[in-house]
Amino acid sequence: MSDLSNATLLWMAKAVGAVAGSAVSLAYILPHGRREAACRFAVGVVCGFVFGGTAGLKIATDLDVESAIGPTELMLMGSAAASLCAWWALGFVMRAFEQNRFVRMFRNRSEENADDR
Repeated sequence: MSDLSNATLLWMAKAVGAVAGSAVSLAYILPHGRREAACRFAVGVVCGFVFGGTAGLKIATDLDVESAIGPTELMLMGSAAASLCAWWALGFVMRAFEQNRFVRMFRNRSEENADDR
């Protein structure tokens, strides 16, 4: 393991955290089919890779453990958390758009602006 560079270890921690978070997300709320499972897994892994570092830093800062853990643990923790929460955040956004809350809000504003002219 000592042959690996620090950057390689961070990328491996990101990958392991993202895959673990996606797997837990799939096990926690079971998908309806293979297609949904693949989509949820892919979304979780991508979000774990993209937001893993930032999420890990935020969690470590809020818990005041940034000096107690190393960068590899920070990346692993952040990737797993971002991956786990990704599908739930997307579900919240989709539910909001399905119920047309945002569409109604924008329509009301455009109608009010048209009345003011």
